[in-house]
Amino acid sequence: MAADTLRVATTANRRALVLILDGVGCGAAWDADVYGDAGSDTLGHVAHAVGGLHLPTMARLGLGNIAPIDGVAPQPHAIGAWGTMQPQSAGKDSTTGHWEIAGLHLAKAFPTYPHGFPPDVIEAFSRATGRPVIANTVSSGTTVIDEFAEQQQSTGAWIVYTSADSVFQIAAHEAWIPLEELYRACETARALLVAPNDASRVIARPFIGTPGAWKRTGNRRDYSIQPPGETLLDALSQAGVARVGVGKVDDLFAGRSISARHTADNAQGIADIREWLSGQTRGFCFANLVDFDQLFGHRNDVVGFQGALEAFDRALPALLSALREDDLLFITADHGNDPTTPSTDHARERVPLLVAGARVRGGSLGERSSFSDLGATVAEWFGLTWRGQGTSFLPQLVVA
Repeated sequence: MAADTLRVATTANRRALVLILDGVGCGAAWDADVYGDAGSDTLGHVAHAVGGLHLPTMARLGLGNIAPIDGVAPQPHAIGAWGTMQPQSAGKDSTTGHWEIAGLHLAKAFPTYPHGFPPDVIEAFSRATGRPVIANTVSSGTTVIDEFAEQQQSTGAWIVYTSADSVFQIAAHEAWIPLEELYRACETARALLVAPNDASRVIARPFIGTPGAWKRTGNRRDYSIQPPGETLLDALSQAGVARVGVGKVDDLFAGRSISARHTADNAQGIADIREWLSGQTRGFCFANLVDFDQLFGHRNDVVGFQGALEAFDRALPALLSALREDDLLFITADHGNDPTTPSTDHARERVPLLVAGARVRGGSLGERSSFSDLGATVAEWFGLTWRGQGTSFLPQLVVA
């Protein structure tokens, strides 16, 4: 049998699932001090603050072997492979992290706006959408709504704000401004935000409620800038490998080479992952569980972060039991978001790497020099000739 024919035959039924625990870093990255994040350690600090985490399933996969985590003991005979990955791309946002996993490195971080967006950007957005703009400040989403929601009701203005990340966020009450109009406004902002104001993401932040009881809804949408080069998803598409996203993944790649099932919370995301594992015969799933970051990291909610981690661990056995012989499950993150620090923003951290599957050879994968090592491994698993950034660790991961 020819080599190419053999490669197709041996990869035909393979599946891979990359599951991103958004914001769940595991210690300061090699250059964390450059980002003002020296000493950040999302997992380690949360575990210490709550007197220990109860994560028995991830412990069995080797989580306690990668770093000291209170309550998660090292396992000398872990059933999974474990390691960590260091970031190499400039920046510490979700877009940068996901792109790096997919083999694409950025030499320059996306622009941020510590004093709000320039007047010409705001004026152009207001003219194009036909509504005034209020706020234009750096704030958390809950705080900015508390401060400006009633003014939006009386003026019909957009609430525009940003954070330490490269994001242009637009908040609107669903009863005052229709969702479709909010989404169109986000598309308008995305088209307007070009260099040098090429922000990484435009985010729709719809909310409901009344004074003192505002609540953001699950109708968030992210509008990312187009990846500037070929990614793992493009290569999988060209090779005819089926791809599906769970969560905001398609938004982070501007819808290129992947579509996704958008989710309201981690529980729905996990349910969608289980459905994919139960039904899909072959292909690749790229999933993002955002609650860790969005609900707890950005709000410095340590106990909430603990609860989300332990809820995921309780759900994990059902995912593991759904794996087939030719499946690989990768659990990792895209950046940190340490809720124990004064900052409410992302942290420049290394991320955990856990791998499960019937053919996985348990043991240490070491500290990988780039998130892209994961994408390179997935590419090799599917027999792709494409190689972006990164070095595959497949030979030390699986039993032939």
